[in-house]
Amino acid sequence: MLMAVSSSSSSSCKLRTRFHLNGMQKAGDVVLGGLFEVHYSTVFPELTFTSEPNQPDCQGFDILGFRHAQTMAFAIDEINRNANLLPNVTVGYSLYDNCATLGNAFRAALSLASGREDQILLDETCVGAPPVLGIVGDSYSTFTISMSSVIGLYKLPIVSYFSTCPCLSNRQRFPSFFRTIPSDTFQVSAMIQILKHFGWTWVGLLISDDDYGLHAARTFQSDLAQSGGGCLAYIEVLPWGNVSSEYRRIVAVMKKSTAKVVIVFAHESHLLHLLEEVVKQNVTGLQWMASEAWTATTVLQTPDLMLYLGGTLGIAIRRGEIPGLRDFFSRIHPDLHYNNTYENNIVKQFWEHTFHCRFAPPPVGWVEAGRTICTGQESLENVETELLDVSNLRPEYNIYKAVYALAYALDDMLQCVPGTGPFSGSSCATLQRLEPWQLLHYLQKVNFTTSFGDQVSFDENGDALPIYDIMNWQWLPGERTKVQRVGMVKKSAFKGEELTIDEDKIFWNFESKQPPRSVCSESCPPGTRVARKKGQPDCCFDCIPCSEGKISNKTDSMECTSCPKDFWSNLQRDHCVPKKTEFLSYHEPLGICLTTTSLLGTFICVVVLGIFTRHRSTPMVRANNSELSFLLLVSLKLCFLCSLLFIGRPRLWTCQLRHAAFGISFVLCVSCILVKTMVVLAVFKASKPGGGASLKWFGAVQQRGTVLALTSIQAAICTVWLVSASPAPHKNTQYHDDKIVYECIVGSTIGFAVLLGYIGLLAILSFLLAFLARNLPDNFNEAKFITFSMLIFCAVWVAFVPAYVNSPGKYADAVEVFAILASSFGLLVALFGPKCYIILLRPEQNTKKAIMGRGTTKS
Repeated sequence: MLMAVSSSSSSSCKLRTRFHLNGMQKAGDVVLGGLFEVHYSTVFPELTFTSEPNQPDCQGFDILGFRHAQTMAFAIDEINRNANLLPNVTVGYSLYDNCATLGNAFRAALSLASGREDQILLDETCVGAPPVLGIVGDSYSTFTISMSSVIGLYKLPIVSYFSTCPCLSNRQRFPSFFRTIPSDTFQVSAMIQILKHFGWTWVGLLISDDDYGLHAARTFQSDLAQSGGGCLAYIEVLPWGNVSSEYRRIVAVMKKSTAKVVIVFAHESHLLHLLEEVVKQNVTGLQWMASEAWTATTVLQTPDLMLYLGGTLGIAIRRGEIPGLRDFFSRIHPDLHYNNTYENNIVKQFWEHTFHCRFAPPPVGWVEAGRTICTGQESLENVETELLDVSNLRPEYNIYKAVYALAYALDDMLQCVPGTGPFSGSSCATLQRLEPWQLLHYLQKVNFTTSFGDQVSFDENGDALPIYDIMNWQWLPGERTKVQRVGMVKKSAFKGEELTIDEDKIFWNFESKQPPRSVCSESCPPGTRVARKKGQPDCCFDCIPCSEGKISNKTDSMECTSCPKDFWSNLQRDHCVPKKTEFLSYHEPLGICLTTTSLLGTFICVVVLGIFTRHRSTPMVRANNSELSFLLLVSLKLCFLCSLLFIGRPRLWTCQLRHAAFGISFVLCVSCILVKTMVVLAVFKASKPGGGASLKWFGAVQQRGTVLALTSIQAAICTVWLVSASPAPHKNTQYHDDKIVYECIVGSTIGFAVLLGYIGLLAILSFLLAFLARNLPDNFNEAKFITFSMLIFCAVWVAFVPAYVNSPGKYADAVEVFAILASSFGLLVALFGPKCYIILLRPEQNTKKAIMGRGTTKS
């Protein structure tokens, strides 16, 4: 904060308060700022409100944070030595330690934006570059959000190397924010890709209680639901600090859950407290998945913890190689001549931490305790320090890319030709009057390739092209640990998301040495459908077999699909098969029996016709109009043959012909019987005195005419029926869902009823006339056989109606065929059986004398 000061000669302003910030400084024509976590904890002073509070005290030196800061220093040094990048421009840096505290990070950001000069002279020409052109940092999403909310108001570019919160992609809130690390949105997407790859659909999620964890949880829930990749068995928030009771509860939830995969979006400190309780409760058999925040954390890779964390799969920032970085680190030495206590003290703090010494003047009692004084001439090559391990450069590589992105943007800006610039009036920006927002224009368009071969550019939200390594924590013999790269996931503009995993390299911390199964419910196989369990996540379900006529032909089908009209489900309900067809076939036992019976009846008719033909001159054949007897035999043969039209696959011509042939054949048959009966009555009447005139109405011509007329009526009925509502083949699925019953629909029920009714009328009339003639003398006893035959005929067809109506499918045809055959055999046997018996077995009775004699004897 600045405070104005005026005098007679000039006006100036000076800093109201100077923050005590650990830092590293290097002067230059332009300066880049940086924020890093060089200390991992802060001790705050006690607030008395009676005196000015002291500055917070940073504690716990973080070697990795120091390495991050030195990586930025190396990148700037390399840029200054590059004649092709920013020639004639020296780049400096101003790096600060955030001490893992939001307050310190905010103080450092304000110091970078406003400068550190104690007093500034005010004049009318404000010229010169701003204190810093851009800031590289911060590592915490929460810190970056707060810092960008304020610094972004001045359009000062901020390029983070470790802040992954998806919220930072909001250009409305954070217009000057960029990052070289992928957003958590892609990290979550990468984890979902891994879950799908291994078929893990039932997982637990642990998150830190900050923007990093909470935003990751929201993204995870929405993306997991949209992708259909699985469900969360539980979501637990890991508290800050060692809250034993809460960690005990969370581990109990993990232990009770059936989920075998646990995903943790949190920081190293959370994991330390969590795993302490995991060890206490001995929770084994879990597959851990690590976010990039703790994938490479070595403090967790101890023999005690690897019993539980072995086999962990983690998302890691892309590893890169930076030539010359180790040599740069090994040449680091403290500047003993720099007097500022805070501005350039980070190297000194690193030196004291590494060599366990103190620079002069040492703390009270330090020398007396036998401890050493730092000389600044100690060699880093003689000590074990994590600083010199450059085999796994991940955040460092992102820092390297962030610095170069700012440098390339500045270089593009300085190459602008006046009059062709992108700003008002086609102007260009200059170092003398540079505004931070002008650099944003070029930073948005920056596009270069690192020496490691990775392309660096930013999308419209300031996000870099996302790419992650997939790491596996391996527990090797001899209690050695190794974090092995086993795959990669990246996203490109052309191919979308690509996942590559080498499963042969993965160490699984299970007896089977295979990936675990982590599902709430096993997948529903084809032939079943998913039925959600009420009140439980979507991944918990029952598998219900598809009902008849429906199928599912893929795993985890939500619904069973109905088969097409002429198809039905198979026994497994996984595909549709053509429905079985059913009709009265010649190949089935019932059809064979009926066909055989029909042909047998026809054969008997032919035999009887042959007998009558051979003995046509005998009295037995000639008696009572032999011509009607021959016609009756022909009609009976047609009755037997028409039954064959009811057997076999129904077709249009068979459907039309079967009932017409049946109706006409039977009317012809019954008409012959009716005329024979009438002839019997006429002959008997003529035998009485004065009855001779009645015979003239029943001569041979009249008999043939009567039969023809009665038959013509039935033919007319059939013709009208076929023309108005013709019978036709029909696929009936009402009897059986899994079968198609081929049948002939009658077309017109009235037509069919009239046909049957006409036959019945003639049959009843014949029966009545024959019944009246039953007591005629023996030489006229054919009336008794007609009566008996008509009785059989009527009985059969009366029984046919209810049987036909109640018989489904092919059995209706079988009933009709049976009725035809039964009535035909009844007529054949009743009318021609006795005559054939006399002709063949009692030839002595087949004489006119014998026939007439029987009548005389009995009279």
